[in-house]
Amino acid sequence: MNHPNPAIVSQSAVRRLPRWALLLLCLSYVCAGFMGRDAWRSADITALGFMGALANGTSSWWSPSLLGWLPDNPAVLPYWLGALALQLAPAAWPADFVARIPFGLLLATALLASWYGTYYLARNPAAQPVAFAFGGEAQPTDYARAMADGGVLALIACLGLAQLSHETTPALAQLGFSALLFYGIAALPYRTLGPHMAAFMGLLGLSLSGAPTMAMLYLVGGMLVHWLDRDNGRTSDAPRSARNNDLWALLAYAGVACAVAYALNLWRWKLELPPLSWRTVDGFAQLLIWFTWPAWPLALWTLWRWRWQLWGRRLHRHLAWPLWFAAVTVVATPFGSDSDRTLLLALPALATLAAFALPTLKRQVAALIDWFTLLFFSGCGFTIWVVWIAMQTGVPSQPAANVARLAPGFQASFSLFAFGMAVLATLAWAWLVKWRVGRHRAAIWKSLVLPAGGAALCWLLLMTLWMPLLNYAQSYRSLVQQASPLVGPEGCAETGTLKAVHLSAFQWYSTVRLVAANGESACEWQLSEPAEDMEVQPSVDTTRWTPHTLLRHPVDRAEAVWLLHRR
Repeated sequence: MNHPNPAIVSQSAVRRLPRWALLLLCLSYVCAGFMGRDAWRSADITALGFMGALANGTSSWWSPSLLGWLPDNPAVLPYWLGALALQLAPAAWPADFVARIPFGLLLATALLASWYGTYYLARNPAAQPVAFAFGGEAQPTDYARAMADGGVLALIACLGLAQLSHETTPALAQLGFSALLFYGIAALPYRTLGPHMAAFMGLLGLSLSGAPTMAMLYLVGGMLVHWLDRDNGRTSDAPRSARNNDLWALLAYAGVACAVAYALNLWRWKLELPPLSWRTVDGFAQLLIWFTWPAWPLALWTLWRWRWQLWGRRLHRHLAWPLWFAAVTVVATPFGSDSDRTLLLALPALATLAAFALPTLKRQVAALIDWFTLLFFSGCGFTIWVVWIAMQTGVPSQPAANVARLAPGFQASFSLFAFGMAVLATLAWAWLVKWRVGRHRAAIWKSLVLPAGGAALCWLLLMTLWMPLLNYAQSYRSLVQQASPLVGPEGCAETGTLKAVHLSAFQWYSTVRLVAANGESACEWQLSEPAEDMEVQPSVDTTRWTPHTLLRHPVDRAEAVWLLHRR
């Protein structure tokens, strides 16, 4: 006979993951990528441009713009955070690093909220392990803490989290505030002030970060789950009245968020129907597989092993709430212009579902996960080291030749600090592998230690050893700095048909003073986007401007800007 609760866990299996180890893992994962790098192409550098315009006073705070360009994402709060950081930080600090500080805190908030969300969902009576006949089953608090550790490890292990969670874009702000909302609904039966504050901040932050519709969809499911969940852990004599108060409060928070979003004109229709073709379906499937790995197979295993609770007559919060959260996000993903950034919001919920698979994993499955992870991330780390050695010494010759072919003109440099951090991360990985294959008491979070550690290792190696190469290939610095000696230190350039992404790059990484093209400036130079054939666009007045230099990106030759000289 199948028991509705498949979790059979002893007290010895819920020993705590050392706090110093978990904090060090999270700290290294958060810091790597926020320090020592340029803003990369596309959304990252574009968002910095709007933040700089707000900080310099050249844009309205209620409607951010950059020399006439409006952001693609109807958001205001992420740009406010970056601009405030630029205004409050000391002038000696690097400006692009200063603008990233609030976003690093948002990523840390997402990790912390995911931990507490998983913790309180695991406190649900229906999620607790089966009681043993003679005692010895896991205690509720210890079990919930071990599950929360597993949830954070699963979140860090997700491959899609690495790059997008280290950019200064509205997508990261949406991740942080959606995680707050996730925690708020999960903890409502157990706390009063904290969950309500988190739910309010999550709804308002999501709305101001360009996702008011997603916030309301999450809230509808959260309110329904909170109302129908009878095993909510409350010991009060009037649980129904308490649920009513919570629901009225959530409605009030939603009303405030909707009103603010409406006042700032953030309610915009952004759905785009994708073409129904095999290529679209295949691309979406591949995105789901690699972006949410390894959380998605564990989440599916959770739904299978806990199916007797999932399809029972009574709704259980620990399954229904993360399932609703993940399902809404996955369904919305193919209808957005930035599918991967939309799917980013599903990772905390998928990581929580993955954590509930841990008490039900068989030893053979856990061993398979360990061996696959060990081989995959060890191979990735080895490749990163070999390519770095080739960049420094020219040996092996083939990787060095590949780098020279893919990044022509790149000159490798040596950083003692980056090298030291990479060595420490590699030694930590070796110690972790030794610990994992050694004999020690079993813990339910052990199967996710290697995936999380391997993901953090590879990300840290990339952000230290490969940082100069990635900056050279992904930054616009090498493109825009070509214009500085031509224009001169005292010269200026009209923006012409320059797009927001290139406007932002010139604003941050060149000394060229930009002037809006209004027909009244006396600038001798103009910057313009090229046509598809890399010629001057037909809209350029060739009676006033003559082509001077085509500024090209050294890696991506399709990225180019025309520098025109006044006749």
